Amino acid sequence: MLFMVNSNKMFFMFILFFSTLISISSNSWLGCWIGLEINLLSFIPLISNSNNLLNSEASLKYFLTQTIASINFLFSILLKLIFLKNFFEDFFSIMINSSLLMKMGSAPFHFWFPNITEGLSWFNCFILMTWQKISPMILLSYYLNMNFIMIIMIFNSIIGVIGSFNQNSIRKLLAFSSINNLAWMLASISISNSIWNLFFIIYSLLNMIMCSIFYIINIFYINQMYNFNLNFFIKFSIMINFLSLGGLPPFLGFFSKWIVINFLINNNWLLINFFFIMMSLIMIFVYIRIIYSSFLFFNFKMKWFKIHIKNKYFHFINFFSFISLIGMIFSTFFFI
Repeated sequence: MLFMVNSNKMFFMFILFFSTLISISSNSWLGCWIGLEINLLSFIPLISNSNNLLNSEASLKYFLTQTIASINFLFSILLKLIFLKNFFEDFFSIMINSSLLMKMGSAPFHFWFPNITEGLSWFNCFILMTWQKISPMILLSYYLNMNFIMIIMIFNSIIGVIGSFNQNSIRKLLAFSSINNLAWMLASISISNSIWNLFFIIYSLLNMIMCSIFYIINIFYINQMYNFNLNFFIKFSIMINFLSLGGLPPFLGFFSKWIVINFLINNNWLLINFFFIMMSLIMIFVYIRIIYSSFLFFNFKMKWFKIHIKNKYFHFINFFSFISLIGMIFSTFFFI
């Protein structure tokens, strides 16, 4: 799934991972901002491609939005250093939270996120939906404004569902699914960092499986899943991981959401819990509608249109799909 061996790309990948460590291990807001800037400047060469206009457009949009968020973040830090009185504390926290939410593509600052994913490769989509959320999310946990974050959680859960309807692009569908799951991540990091770690690891695993499958079979749009020559087991793997991503029991994706639901009930966040569960049910309905169509409606083609599997990694995808299928059986042991 990785790009071809290229020393420049490998160098920027190393800087990308290293910049995240700089941000989350810094002991000052200015150091965090420097780490975010290095992260931005290392990710743009990875997504830019002079031979592809969509990639160039995506890299320009990403640069502009991240620059605006970084300016807002730096401005908030400087204001906080000047005005140290508690009277402005809520204002500073909302400004810092807003800039970090914009960096990770959260609603209502989400408009750039699905458009940029449309112009990226599957590997870059995976990086954008997972790794690029680590630094802003951890920095957000340092300075949370809970009243503001609760509103953002509800926004994310609703907008992620509304945007998923009538989507033909799988990359945009996964982007809106990421916005919906971001609400769960914000809830988990508001409760405990360890719960967020578990949720993020499971979410990243499911995203990795989905992006790997779609990369291997070279599919970008939902109507390509209706191809008659597509292997039944491939469709079955896609079904398992779609339902797991939506949080349907007994799949692995439900395990992390189950833990968040329990902690939300214990902390009396009943309204947000209700919103989360209802929006997850609608997301599962969207996924089931796609899966139902891909299983029952076929686009007949001649044999020479048969989809060619790109590489030999599909056995690993089958293994991870099996883990996703039986994961909930093992996860129930933690609650016995």
